[in-house]
Amino acid sequence: MATALHNLSDYDYGKVPDASNMCFGIVVAEWNPEITGALLEGAVRTLEKHGALPENIHVKTVPGSFELIYGAHQMTLNGGYDAIIILGSVIRGETPHFDYICQGVTYGIARLNAKSEIPVIYGLLTTNDLQQAKDRSGGKLGNKGDECAIDAIKMAKF
Repeated sequence: MATALHNLSDYDYGKVPDASNMCFGIVVAEWNPEITGALLEGAVRTLEKHGALPENIHVKTVPGSFELIYGAHQMTLNGGYDAIIILGSVIRGETPHFDYICQGVTYGIARLNAKSEIPVIYGLLTTNDLQQAKDRSGGKLGNKGDECAIDAIKMAKF
C-alpha cells in the first residue's frame, strides 16, 4: 500500500488487543539516528498506550540495518518475547548498496518469520531521500514505529 494513501499512525484503537501481559523486543539500528530514534519513540509510546509495561519493552541497538537480522535472531533464541520489532532506515545513495541492504534485510526477516515461533515485525524504512524518511518517522505521513507496535501486538495475539 502506498504510504501517501495511508497515515502510518492511523488505526482503530478498538481493534488492538490489550498488551499489558506482553513482552516485546525492539532492535533498532544506530545508522540514521534522527530517523531510527523517532521510530523507536513512536513504537515505545504506542506499546505503552496499549498497556505494555516499560519493563516489558527491551531495546537493543545494532550498528546498521543489515545487523537487524542478527539482533532479531538473537532475541528469538533468548525467548521471553511475544513479538520482536526491527527498526531501521536506509536512504538511497549513489551506489547499489541501498538495494543490497534492503533486499538482504527483507529476506533475512522473512526467513526469521518463517522459522521462528514468534513474529518479527518489519520496520525498515527504505526511502529515496531524507525528507521521505522524516515524513514516515513522525512527519506528515505518520510514524512507522506506531504501525510496527500495533502489528506486534496483533501478531502476538495471533
